Amino acid sequence: MWESEEFGAEHEGRPGVLLADGTEPGPVYFDAGSGPTMHQSRDWWVYDGTLGAPVATHLRAACSCGWRSTRHYPLDWETVDRRRPYLTDTTGPEHDWNAHITDVQNRTTPVPTELLALLDQAEKHLTTLADENPLAALRAVATLERLTRQTASEAAFSLDTPDGPSWDTVGQALGISEESARSRLTRYALGR
Repeated sequence: MWESEEFGAEHEGRPGVLLADGTEPGPVYFDAGSGPTMHQSRDWWVYDGTLGAPVATHLRAACSCGWRSTRHYPLDWETVDRRRPYLTDTTGPEHDWNAHITDVQNRTTPVPTELLALLDQAEKHLTTLADENPLAALRAVATLERLTRQTASEAAFSLDTPDGPSWDTVGQALGISEESARSRLTRYALGR
């Protein structure tokens, strides 16, 4: 999985697969014997035809938000080490996913440069303080938590007006889905 620290689970990337007919297969299920649940996987290397799994012919970038790359990379199973498939080069799809993340970032509301510089400086000071004086670092973190909780609540209430932005606009501005935007703003409004 490829991860973006800023967007977390909203934009986790992975090499996805396509079958010869151009479709994306569903997960592969593995019957582990007895029990009510079955293990499932979407790891690209399970689509190798083993145990009835479909055979993938191409890789492409896939994101948990539903985005899929339009670029396809041929998959040659003869070159895949079956015991260590994760060693296979998937940099093409990863590059495409990184371009997707850049596009998501470009559509978000920018944070003022001066504030980003201050936050970067605060991070450096807190990291040093955590090593040199952990108790002081914890007090500083508690202050930041109170400040961010209060600011988040005020910002959420400021958006909750009849002429406020749509949930789609809020989600895009934050780089997350509309559903996640609703959840996040509700949490902020409640001061959590």
